[in-house]
Amino acid sequence: MTTRSVAVVTRWIARIWSIFSVALVLVFAVGGVGNSPGPTTHEWIGLLLWPVGVGVGLIVAWYFEQFGGTLALVCLVAVYVWNVVRSGHLPRGPFFVLIAAPGLLFLAAGLLSHRNSDGEQSVA
Repeated sequence: MTTRSVAVVTRWIARIWSIFSVALVLVFAVGGVGNSPGPTTHEWIGLLLWPVGVGVGLIVAWYFEQFGGTLALVCLVAVYVWNVVRSGHLPRGPFFVLIAAPGLLFLAAGLLSHRNSDGEQSVA
């Protein structure tokens, strides 16, 4: 399998996974509307990082793989740091990582697509 075909497969796995990730987050967001008082200031910060920041990163990655993938991963790391600072512990469970994982795949696809089959960086 060539580097180009690996990039194409990785890209499509990332795209399909990102559709499911964004849809799942939207289902939770819509399902939670009206069931509780509005978010606090601290909660708004977390919401801007995850799911908004990660979701925007995954959507942008469809057009600019490396930038969008990096944005999604930076927001994921930032929400972990923010949560530790705010509460003193990491979020439990793998769900934050699983929903943001397409960001890593987009980043990999972007890097692979810029390589020739020889492994050299292309100029274009």
